[in-house]
Amino acid sequence: MRDSAAGFSFAVKHLPEVEICYLKLSATPLSVWTAFPLNINKGAVNYDLVGLPDTAVKESKERVFSAIRNSSLRFPVNRVTVNLAPADIKKEGGQYDLPIAVSLLAASEQLIADVGDYVMLGELALDGALRAVTGILPVLISAKNRGYTKFIVPEANANEASYIEGISVYALRTLREVYEFLSGSKACEPVQVRSFEAAKKRASYNCDLSLVRGQAVAKRALEIAVAGGHNILLSGPPGTGKTMLARCIPTIMPDMTFEEALEVTKIWSVSGELNEEGIISLRPFRTPHHTASTVSLCGGGNTRIKAGEISKAHRGVLFMDELPEYSRSALEALRQPLEDGKITVTRAGGAVTFPADFILCASMNPCPCGNYGSADKQCTCTPAQIRRYRGKISGPLLDRIDLQVEVDNVKYEELSSDKAEEPSSAVKARVERARAIQRERFRNEEGINVNADMGERQIKEYCRLSPECERILKSAFERLNLSARARSRIIKVARTIADLDLSEEIKPKHILEATGYRNFDSTVL
Repeated sequence: MRDSAAGFSFAVKHLPEVEICYLKLSATPLSVWTAFPLNINKGAVNYDLVGLPDTAVKESKERVFSAIRNSSLRFPVNRVTVNLAPADIKKEGGQYDLPIAVSLLAASEQLIADVGDYVMLGELALDGALRAVTGILPVLISAKNRGYTKFIVPEANANEASYIEGISVYALRTLREVYEFLSGSKACEPVQVRSFEAAKKRASYNCDLSLVRGQAVAKRALEIAVAGGHNILLSGPPGTGKTMLARCIPTIMPDMTFEEALEVTKIWSVSGELNEEGIISLRPFRTPHHTASTVSLCGGGNTRIKAGEISKAHRGVLFMDELPEYSRSALEALRQPLEDGKITVTRAGGAVTFPADFILCASMNPCPCGNYGSADKQCTCTPAQIRRYRGKISGPLLDRIDLQVEVDNVKYEELSSDKAEEPSSAVKARVERARAIQRERFRNEEGINVNADMGERQIKEYCRLSPECERILKSAFERLNLSARARSRIIKVARTIADLDLSEEIKPKHILEATGYRNFDSTVL
């Protein structure tokens, strides 16, 4: 199903109908989640499940049988055929258990009720208990967009289902409770809608820029990167605080809106990584290890296509520590999402497009020993070793990193000083002010929210340069041997710096500062 709220197709595919057919009656449609016409015919006892079920779905027969019997209900002693339609799409997971069980009860006339208005899903334990399933939120949103308003889900999924307004969600614990609720013998109140603002107040980050001593240049670069949505590379010796600086990036990013939180929560819900709160209220911060495979970064799988680290960092930060240590294929896979804000994963079973709009923060040592360029330590690497080490990062990928910052060791006097450092809240206020300027600038531009999203047309319209700025940029272009893409990114960064200065025009000082963040290539021996 293509989810219209987020604009990306990564959720479940269908919400059809269950059709119960008797030998003596005509078909009677029951609208529950996922379509599998189910037939109970007189004859030899048998249970057939068709429609490309995976192993987990095939095993639903035993779970449903035991759950019905242990709920003091009767499993039909007839020939049962469950058809999972459409037949050409593979069905996966245990979420089909509950609708199959309810269909059996209705078909055998143990449940006399109109259940056609309900969308239901849940895995059944052998004792009849309902177990949590993944992907509840995408199903609810998609079904709501199709006109469904009543849902039955496991109680363990209640928090996740409680943030959608305009629907009635009944979170139940057992199959027996579902039977009694649908038959009218037991009343049940829908889940109370929860406040997203209250969830944000309960969440907090465990780091702050005020805890980072010194590193004024790096902090300034982080502020620019977040203000304009730019990617950033921190290069410096070990122990200079690169990781700590990266972890502070979410603390200076604007709070997520409810719509952004839903986008992120849907991805994490489908991935089975949702927290107990039921919604992601803080900006994601993903830190894949440098041994991570390309599939784990981009997404994929042998059967079910799952989201990778790139998509789980959507609306947040993807931090890649020790960037040159990642495999070449993993690094090159970043190029498409860094440009498009989404990634398409294609496998034999089909193609899925996941959202991947994140800020890339990468860190690395300047050389194999880590001391090249340090003011305090001696580098022991040869020029050839340094070139080989830095050559692991390709030019096209480096072009897509807007700010390249050198981070050096902090003096002991700075570490022991009692001077108060600027907190994240103060930097965040300036970032939000710059973001507000950009929202107003791009209010008529579809799909563009921050300066980093600008294309060439927007650059020409909103980033006009004076002759002096052009002269400075030309000098940097020739001196650093930059590409056309790098030139455009320098202009975007300069536009962000101007926004932070509340300047309508890009001034020479803004261009000079922006070009100062593109010196990585010039330092290679």
